[in-house]
Amino acid sequence: MGERMNGMLLHREYDLIIIGGGLGGCAAAMAAVRRGLRVLMTEETDWIGGQLTSQAVPPDEHRWIESFGCTRSYRTFRERVRAYYRDHYPLTDEARNNPTLNPGSGWVSHIAHEPRVALRVLEDMLAPFVNSGKLTLLLEHQPVQAEVEGDTVKSVTVASVMDGSRIRLEAPMFLDATETGELLPLAGIEHVTGAESRDETGEPHALSVADPLDMQSITHVVAVDYVEGGNFTIEKPAMYEVWKEYIPSFSDYSILSWQAMDPDDTTVIKAYTMFPNDQGIVSLWDYRMILNPAHLADGSLYEGSLTLLNWPQNDYYVGPIIGVTEEEKRYHLEGARQLSLSLVYWLQTEAPRLDGGFGYPGVRLRGDVLGTEDGLAKAAYIRESRRIRALYTITENDVSREIRGDQGILRYADSVGVGSYHLDLHPTTVSQRGFYIPSYPYEIPLGSLIPVRVTNVLPACKNIGTTQISNGCYRLHPTEWNIGEAVGYLAAYALQNGLTAREVRENNEHLKSYQQWLTDAGVEMHWPDEMVV
Repeated sequence: MGERMNGMLLHREYDLIIIGGGLGGCAAAMAAVRRGLRVLMTEETDWIGGQLTSQAVPPDEHRWIESFGCTRSYRTFRERVRAYYRDHYPLTDEARNNPTLNPGSGWVSHIAHEPRVALRVLEDMLAPFVNSGKLTLLLEHQPVQAEVEGDTVKSVTVASVMDGSRIRLEAPMFLDATETGELLPLAGIEHVTGAESRDETGEPHALSVADPLDMQSITHVVAVDYVEGGNFTIEKPAMYEVWKEYIPSFSDYSILSWQAMDPDDTTVIKAYTMFPNDQGIVSLWDYRMILNPAHLADGSLYEGSLTLLNWPQNDYYVGPIIGVTEEEKRYHLEGARQLSLSLVYWLQTEAPRLDGGFGYPGVRLRGDVLGTEDGLAKAAYIRESRRIRALYTITENDVSREIRGDQGILRYADSVGVGSYHLDLHPTTVSQRGFYIPSYPYEIPLGSLIPVRVTNVLPACKNIGTTQISNGCYRLHPTEWNIGEAVGYLAAYALQNGLTAREVRENNEHLKSYQQWLTDAGVEMHWPDEMVV
């Protein structure tokens, strides 16, 4: 590690530079440091953790997660979240003694919890590496330039989001763990955006003609609680009337209504409502509930349950934020913010109640939960990134239950992990199509983590070699963590053996040795036959 000045530009040198501090970046950093590398990790916001923290999305997980289907370090994270509540919250005896405590009781997740708790746990997990000097965190910095020679990236320059000052980062290896694959265009790395064509991928659900701007919707998540009898109505958002009148192409109803796309059958419009009820209507309040006061022995701490508004009503699919001008990007990011604030205002003032009334003025913005003043997450939730053109591209055909039929799980000789989730695509920005395709549990092939040309940059987030459709199941929390961890070990193995990542994959002896590193670290490589039905 070194630091020097060249004119007014500060230079820093490390063994590994990780651009992006989300779940993949954090997992990669821990893995690389454990194998002896000195690492610097940047992050655009002031919170590490990405999806779980700055984007405020509880972990979407599969049904086997408590016993199988994630790495040992991810399982450690989950157990430390539960331990945090046991150690610091006045839980009831029942909650304290529940080995699978779900702090929020949200039905989207086995362990829905507050973003600040996730942040604290991640910081604690990184603390030994940071405090020893082996890992350096550079918060509130984003990549702005890359220096490339041939097939090698020599440096990446990052700029402070606060004052614009720049630092040139040098290393023999770089990881792109950003939420949108920011390093790929800067370094000229071959990549794909949006929807591929059926002719290109052979996927039944692909478009007949590719559209690089047809991307999954983003969501600017909001934290709220509900205080019965309270009135916390916000000022009417500037775009409220626009969103109230906006009707998606797949519906006859306004986006601000209780009628929305059914995730289990995206050809159907389904009725929802606010709170649990005895009328058989699906409630959304408990969907992403992150703190259930019923778990607390001291009922005075929280005036109501905490939940996150990441609902069909604030999916933003009017336009993409990747592959467009900075002006268009800002326009769509602000549009997503306005949609989420409009949803809050609609809930407070006009949302139909099952008792025949309208509005829930007791809905209260809770920016303190997210570390913001306005109640919105620090960053928008990004479902779809730029994706590398990889040595192997995972497609719908690799994971779809209908397509694979009796063949079951596709197993890869170069597997570096496992995961499971349905092929879940939220409405896209051009065709506004959405999918919910049943899938088999899957493995992560090493070939999907290696770019076709550039030798010293690896993906560590949602930017691996998937198609838009297969990204629908490879984009969730446990898989992103596994990808990051596998890539962190891969970077260390390659550097310490004087190899490129491609050479590790193509040499069977090295591949097996690297996979043994993963196995020793608790990375599960294949699904047991008896666990999958």
